[in-house]
Amino acid sequence: MDADLAYEPAQRRLRLTTPNGAGEVAFLDFGPQDRAPDLVFVHANGFNARAYRTILSPLAGTLRIVAFDQRGHGATTLPTDHARTSWLDLKDDLIAFLDAMAIGRVALAGHSMGATASLLTAAEAPGRVRALALLDPVIRPPDAEAAGSPEAIGASPMVAGAARRRRGFPSHTAAIESYRGRGAFRTWTEAQLADYVTAGFKPSADGGVELACTPEWEVSNYVNQAHDAWAAFDASRCPIWILQAAIDSPGRLREGAGRLAATGRIRLDTVAETTHFLPMERPDLVREAIGWAVEQP
Repeated sequence: MDADLAYEPAQRRLRLTTPNGAGEVAFLDFGPQDRAPDLVFVHANGFNARAYRTILSPLAGTLRIVAFDQRGHGATTLPTDHARTSWLDLKDDLIAFLDAMAIGRVALAGHSMGATASLLTAAEAPGRVRALALLDPVIRPPDAEAAGSPEAIGASPMVAGAARRRRGFPSHTAAIESYRGRGAFRTWTEAQLADYVTAGFKPSADGGVELACTPEWEVSNYVNQAHDAWAAFDASRCPIWILQAAIDSPGRLREGAGRLAATGRIRLDTVAETTHFLPMERPDLVREAIGWAVEQP
């Protein structure tokens, strides 16, 4: 495992033009570089690709995995000043990334918001997605999807927490010390926390570091959920394996579990003793799901 902790994926940048502006997308490239990617990984709201480095690194010996910083996160420079009501812009970004990388049919995996963006992509371009490994996706109840209701979402504790998030620290080390063992980070390893902070903060004008994903953009992602994930499940055509957290999951999937099971291609497993940070808590199971997705025809 020490070798996996030390593994450094290639850091790359790609110029991307999307329906909501152009900019550079930063991404990590794991594994063999002499073939097309086996899987594209998409991170959660407020996170970045590097936060998952130790989770994905053990797969780099046999799989090529690319993981990119979404709009408003990490080192990606796509603009965040466009009007929005949903995560369809994130779906557009993912499709534009696949196009720019000349990636044809591929497996997708994502965590939280990244899982939902991957699902929306499979609905928009079903012929391009071999399989989905969805890690505690954010899915609103079936009867709430069409309306969106940003007011109701805005009242949630997650939105309040994002709005008051501390923007800066004197250094990366100070940020790590502040987060260690607290809140969402209480179940993370030291390496996971260090990776998140390394890519999640950028130099600030006062000589310290500041959040790469601003609280405003994090909140925007929480409140703008007028996309219809249930329609996306229906429109997708690929096999899907969903790992849902047992504790306080934002994925309201139980209310539509019968609808998912009826497809014959969607598997839903609730993982005992896990929170929404399931990838950090059960990296072994995440790697199993990724391996399964890549093996689908």
